[in-house]
Amino acid sequence: MASFPAPVPEPSGSADDVTAWIAALPEAEVLIADEASGAPAAAWGDRFFFVGPDRRRPFATLVDHDHAGFDEESRLDRPGVFRLSVELGRAEFTRRFGYPPAEFPAHRASVDFAALDRVVPHPVYGTHGWACVLNPGPASRAEVDRLLGHAHGLARRRHHRSRVRSPRPG
Repeated sequence: MASFPAPVPEPSGSADDVTAWIAALPEAEVLIADEASGAPAAAWGDRFFFVGPDRRRPFATLVDHDHAGFDEESRLDRPGVFRLSVELGRAEFTRRFGYPPAEFPAHRASVDFAALDRVVPHPVYGTHGWACVLNPGPASRAEVDRLLGHAHGLARRRHHRSRVRSPRPG
């Protein structure tokens, strides 16, 4: 069962709606990369979702443009297309796709990274246990909800473990 609170409306399909949907999760923080954040210009506008203010590792990202020479297979240059990426970890990635992240390169030729509303391994970070969906909608809604709940749960546990190991001075 996903961890979205009941009052959060379903996203209507825009990147802003999906951002609000994820930001409503308990302890979720959103960073939109810009010059002030210290992010490189190529990442400006990319959205990173974290648990906790330390922002060590995002559990999800949302991007709406290609990164030339690095990440172009999703064809995010199409009008209105954006990609939600979600950290699954090895076990959930294997459960979801039927092979572990390390075997993703052997399967990549069978994946349509430009398909809309379909959960697929991330074209760049699939080997690290990440999945993605372009313009999540009715076909992927239940699975995206479940996977985001899983990723958010991983991030919350990771954050709470780090606070126990190194409590903040008070």
